[in-house]
Amino acid sequence: MSLRLYDTATRTVRDFVPRVAGEVGIYLCGATVQAPPHVGHVRSGVAFDVLVRWLRRQGVRVTLVRNVTDIDDKILAKSAEAGVEWWAWAMTNERAFTAAYDALGVLPPTYEPRATGHVPAMVDLMRTLVEKGHAYQAAPGDVYFDVRSFRDYGALTRQPVDDMVPAPDDAPAGGAKRDVHDFALWKAPKPGEPETASWDTPFGRGRPGWHLECSAMAARYLGPEFDIHGGGLDLRFPHHENELAQSRAAGQEFARYWLHNGWVTQGGAKMSKSLGNGLLVDVVLRDVRPVVLRWALTAVQYRSMLEWTDDTLREAEATWDRLAGFVERAVERTGDVPDDAVASAPLPDEFVAAMDDDLNVPAALAVVHETLRSGNTALAAGDLPAARDALVTLRAMLDVLGLDPGSPQWRADGTDERYARALDELVEAQLEARAAARAARDFATADAIRDRLTTAGVVVEDSPAGARWTLAPRSED
Repeated sequence: MSLRLYDTATRTVRDFVPRVAGEVGIYLCGATVQAPPHVGHVRSGVAFDVLVRWLRRQGVRVTLVRNVTDIDDKILAKSAEAGVEWWAWAMTNERAFTAAYDALGVLPPTYEPRATGHVPAMVDLMRTLVEKGHAYQAAPGDVYFDVRSFRDYGALTRQPVDDMVPAPDDAPAGGAKRDVHDFALWKAPKPGEPETASWDTPFGRGRPGWHLECSAMAARYLGPEFDIHGGGLDLRFPHHENELAQSRAAGQEFARYWLHNGWVTQGGAKMSKSLGNGLLVDVVLRDVRPVVLRWALTAVQYRSMLEWTDDTLREAEATWDRLAGFVERAVERTGDVPDDAVASAPLPDEFVAAMDDDLNVPAALAVVHETLRSGNTALAAGDLPAARDALVTLRAMLDVLGLDPGSPQWRADGTDERYARALDELVEAQLEARAAARAARDFATADAIRDRLTTAGVVVEDSPAGARWTLAPRSED
């Protein structure tokens, strides 16, 4: 394998060598389901979906674990404000995240564990840390990790302990921690919290801290050592730093590589609800096709910041329409391409080199656009074999990125294919009637049919091979 990836822990681009040849285990920090997803939330899912697709394209067996944090302070607070049971609030937002991932063509994870389903594993890990002297009980239900007990604390972000931002003081009165940097493994219930949001443990009744759950679930599904831990750049500290410390302190090797995707920003600021600049996915998708949003999130290198402007989706839509338009025209002239032929088609060396270079998608897309130009040139010249080659190669490259216009996901923009078939049959019937009118030199009728189609948003183009139709571009209003 020639793949090289930027490892946040070493701050270098490293040769990627799987722990077990031909197999890769990835743990991706998923959603904390306190609210429905905005565009910034789903960037991580899309970025690591490209990694999974690239590994599988090379014949690697990938196990992807993407967790769901379905219990935390914000979930409890927001559900209480809404007058809804906390678990119902969490499930509603979890389904919103799933719908967003599905709409954007993100492949489902191998496993998607919820924090509330893994309390016994967390308790076992916590007990180990206490026994090894790396954690302590401050009060019934309050257990903290002793950061001073672990010599390598701060290794991931390369910070001395005293320079770090103190950890939140999660304990109620009477549960004082030894050091301001010690972080909570387990938290006693706060006054007014529902009884169902806590569990009995040998250390008292309480609920998990944010960091403990991911270490426990990663070990449960991937073992004490695995290949890649991923997530957004904002998770490096404190979340991933604390995960690494508690897992290593418990005697686990944990992740061999750490990958972090950049933020989606607006005006240079990280997209977030707290700043009031979040673009909810379901709202965006009312006006934009899901594939266009996926293109916008995929087209930048995963470690780069994506500055979101009014032009972001407009430019993505224009690019997608050019690619999908070529695929449509090439299929009309040369025939469809079976999915297995797309999956097994050779990829250009330049494309492979770009993807192996820390998933350099912009460089890979340069090869895609060059193939698009050559394919359009071949179609214009009537060189159908060359156009066919370009079609197959283009689709194969875009398939790696989850953006193949000919895939079932995007062929009908993810909608019920019956609508697409019905529309196609109705428009073709109108075009046949128009052709018959023109053959009879009844141009008034032919023009009237064309006008009706135009009003309905159908663009008709006449060519030597006959009339073809496309949907008119969306208005920029």
